[in-house]
Order: sequence, then C-alpha cells, then structure tokens
Amino acid sequence: MPYCGYFAIDTLELAMEEFNVVLSLQTAENRVPRGIVPIMDVITGYDVERDGSRIQHDLWPLDEIDPKNAKFPCCLVWTPLPVVSWLAPFIGHVGICREAGAILDFSGSYFVNIEDFAFGAVARYVQLNREKCCFPPNLAGHTCKQGYQHTEYGTALTWDDALQSSVRYFEHKSYNLFRCNSYSFIANCLNRLCYDGSMNWNMITVAAMLMLKGQWVDSMSVIRSFLPFAVVLCLGLVLVGWPFVVGLFSFSLLLLIWFLLGTYCVKTLLES
Repeated sequence: MPYCGYFAIDTLELAMEEFNVVLSLQTAENRVPRGIVPIMDVITGYDVERDGSRIQHDLWPLDEIDPKNAKFPCCLVWTPLPVVSWLAPFIGHVGICREAGAILDFSGSYFVNIEDFAFGAVARYVQLNREKCCFPPNLAGHTCKQGYQHTEYGTALTWDDALQSSVRYFEHKSYNLFRCNSYSFIANCLNRLCYDGSMNWNMITVAAMLMLKGQWVDSMSVIRSFLPFAVVLCLGLVLVGWPFVVGLFSFSLLLLIWFLLGTYCVKTLLES
C-alpha cells in the first residue's frame, strides 16, 4: 500500500480514538448522580472569607435552652452545694456547657463529669456569647489583644475544643474546695476562650458573673437554694441566739477574704 494510504489510515484511527475519549467524558459527566456537585464546581464555589490572616468562623445557631433535659448550650450553670450552701448561700457548684448543651463540671480529683451535673439539677444559668471568644487559627489571627499570652496559655479553634482542652488539663488535678474547685475549671475554660477579650478569669470573676447576670431556672430553684439557709438561720436564732448569727456571717466573711487573698494577693494559692 502506498505511503499516503498508511498515513490516511493512521489519521483516521487517531481521530476515532479522540472521538471515543470525548464521548466517554460526556457520558461520565451525564452519569454524575443527582445532588453531587462536580469537583471543579466545588473548587470554584468554595470561598473562604478572610479578614487579614484570620479565618472567619461560622457559628451555627444553638438549640434552645431545655432545663427539663438539662441542655444549656454555651452556658455557665450553678447549683447549691449540700451543707456548704446552707451556711453560705452564695457558694455553690458550677459547670460549663458544650454547644450541644451537655454540662461539664469538675466535681472530684482527676475527674470531670459529662452530662451528669453533680449535686443536683441546675438552679441558675447565664448564656455566653461565642462572638466574644477568640478562635485564632495562628498567632497572627487573634481577635483579642493578648495574642502571645493567649497562645502561651492555650488557644482553641472552637468552643468545644477549648472545653475539651480544659477537661484534659483538670483530669490531672486534685480537687480541693478551697484551692482547686469547679470555679477553677470554669475560669480555665474562659481563659482558653479569651472570653470578652480577657485572660484574667478566676474564681471571683466567675462567681460575680453568675450572681449578677445569672437567671433562675424556675421559682423552685430559688426556694431550694435559699430555704436551707433560712431554716439553719432560724434554728440558730432560736437555739443559740444572736451569737450564732454573728458566727455564721463571720464564716461567710472569712471564706470571702480567703478567696480574695488567694486570687489577687497570693496568686499561686488558687488554681485558675
């Protein structure tokens, strides 16, 4: 066969192969299941919003607070302590909740409760605003003014991530009512979040937030929080008299002085 004949046959075969390839690609594209976006569309449509070097985190909506099922999304929660709250009603047990509402509380040495709030149902709560937290992807991505200090202390990318870091930290801590308690755990969480732009959360500031901004779950919560104290106070007046009242308030004052000194004077005394 002449050379030109071979060349024509080769050209025809090459054209047929190219046609088959194009036909296969079109068929494969038509067979993409409904609801699945082609990869090029995903790459084109994926848009990460940036502000400088900081990634903007999308905060999905939280569920409603549900006291009946003990769900308090992104809340600090409080309940009275047996015996201790009977003598000093401003002292109680506190916890912090995940975005889904599960309660975490440091209630014993090397142990953090999850979805099993110690010492009874929640009596008081305050919901926190995640937009006041700092979730830096890197050192240059801080929204707070304490970037280096925050990084050194321990940062997080999400609310739940910060809580989990504090859980791991307190699983190696010994519980002590006067030095390392549930308030210490909450302060540690808030410092990791750099909540409200502050790295100075401690037992006093956590207690103040709950007292000033906390909401009661219901009227029964108020009764079970203060009724034991009122009963003890009345019995003391009847059986002992005014010296009992003086002793009771002296006890509360000594506790307050202890925590103030440990927080602002001898800073290594209390855990936070």
